[in-house]
Amino acid sequence: MSDDIINATISIEDKHFFKHQGFDFLRIIKAMYTNIINGAKVQGASTITQQYAKNLFLDFGKTWKRKFEEAWLTIRLETQYSKEEILEGYLNTINYGGIFGIENASKYYFDKSASDLNLAEAAILAGIPKSPSNYSPLSNFEEAKKRQALILSSMVRNGFISEKDKNEAIETELILVGSNKENKSSMIMYYQDAVIHELKKLETIPKTFLEIGGLKIFTNMDPNAMKSIEDSINKNLEGNKEIQVAAIAMDPNTGAVTALTGGRDYSVSQFNRAIKSKRQVGSTMKPLLYYAALENSFTPSTTFRSEKTIFTFSEDKTYSPQNYGDEYPNKPISMATAIAYSDNIYAVKTHLFLGEETLVETAKRLGITSPIEAVPSLALGSYELNIMEMTKAYSTFANEGYNITPHLIQRVEDLEGNVLYEFKEEKELVLNKSLVYVLNELLTTTYSRDLIDYNYPTCYNISYKMTKKYAVKTGTTDTDHLIFGYNKDLIIGIWTGYDDNKPTIPSDGLAIKNAWVDSMESYLKDKEDNWYQLPSNVVGVLVDPISGKLATNNTKNKKIMYYIKGTEPTNKEASLDDSIPTVKIEE
Repeated sequence: MSDDIINATISIEDKHFFKHQGFDFLRIIKAMYTNIINGAKVQGASTITQQYAKNLFLDFGKTWKRKFEEAWLTIRLETQYSKEEILEGYLNTINYGGIFGIENASKYYFDKSASDLNLAEAAILAGIPKSPSNYSPLSNFEEAKKRQALILSSMVRNGFISEKDKNEAIETELILVGSNKENKSSMIMYYQDAVIHELKKLETIPKTFLEIGGLKIFTNMDPNAMKSIEDSINKNLEGNKEIQVAAIAMDPNTGAVTALTGGRDYSVSQFNRAIKSKRQVGSTMKPLLYYAALENSFTPSTTFRSEKTIFTFSEDKTYSPQNYGDEYPNKPISMATAIAYSDNIYAVKTHLFLGEETLVETAKRLGITSPIEAVPSLALGSYELNIMEMTKAYSTFANEGYNITPHLIQRVEDLEGNVLYEFKEEKELVLNKSLVYVLNELLTTTYSRDLIDYNYPTCYNISYKMTKKYAVKTGTTDTDHLIFGYNKDLIIGIWTGYDDNKPTIPSDGLAIKNAWVDSMESYLKDKEDNWYQLPSNVVGVLVDPISGKLATNNTKNKKIMYYIKGTEPTNKEASLDDSIPTVKIEE
């Protein structure tokens, strides 16, 4: 690597690096004095060796025990390795805005080897590690230039360059690339970040890289799946640079996460929304509710009247959910119609009829671990959940009832090939396969032309792109749009919204619907349509899907719906509305 990157790093991070034995005690005293005077931590005193020691740990704990471990590791580094080896290790592990190691960073930002960096480029890169989100030249060029000037000034003071060199470097034009020719993905680092997050939780992995020399990590990432998702997101969200995303693709049969992104561009924002963010999930909670309803004797033909409604409870409490666009059929509708249109009144009536604890229990059975409470609005996804746990829940429908463990890591070895960890698949049957089949068929109504009536199914506007059969559900809140969809081979979940909870607009929802279908179709383009086999105790019946009644010669819309044998519609079903005494109609 170039002398400039070495000198720039030493000058700004640890000017006494070649003189101390791992700790710069004078600097520590000065930092303590400065921080006491200011009443806050405004100056650090970690040496390059100390920072390298911290980087050698698989997590970044801040306990006193960890501090002592880092200090002991610093001493070991200084006694066992030369200064040049420590500096090389540090530069090869440091975070340059989601790009780890100076060689990778040099190729990413400037499309050249670290040995070919000029002074201006070296000073820019040396400034990033202090705060990658603030000093990346791609996301904050003005602040990066200020940091560059600060580093160049420190190099002058420390005798590495002249004042003339400094001024010329400041004036040198920077030609930023912002990609790697070997891998132009701006999202793949989110997958790596999630791998490290998972690695930290594995008890069989030693605490530090120093103990094992290094690791070989075998992941489930499928480059084709990553490319399908990234290309689809970039294409469909191109017109809105500010909005963020999280997306997960998974094999529902094994839990292998084949693709993941936690944002638009890791070099701009390293916050991994796929594993760390929780958002309201909106109507994507409804399939969990409707599975519970099917377990409790509901069928696709079970009806509730959908109209503007106030739900009243004890102590004069009320709840007034609205349908999207404030549109209501003002008549009884079937469960199939409620799913197709994502009707909120039907969902809340179902939730109250079953008892609010029923949905909580079902969600936990499906792998939801975030705290949720038995309240009326839970049916409409009012609680904040993580997209990974929602993908896990939907995978239970996609694999016909089995609870699986989402995982990115398949195996971990040391450098000698010894296996330190290997994922062991454990599947538990938690749902009724026949009822899951009925639900999966119901989730195809979201794009079925047979459900066009007083409204359009929520995903009808992307149905023309579908060459295969999928189960799909969308969800919308004031600040979020989500979609989960699957067949037997693949499940993809996508969220979009703003980090500051700024309201979204309908076109944002359309964008991720298109991103979802484009991802599915791209990845599965060479695969056969793989839908579920009809269970022996399930029958198809031709019905009017809107009313749920048996179809006649005069029926406008007809569709084959699926029922457990013995529960087929008879046109004599009693209304369930009278079973919910907490409802009154708005005048």
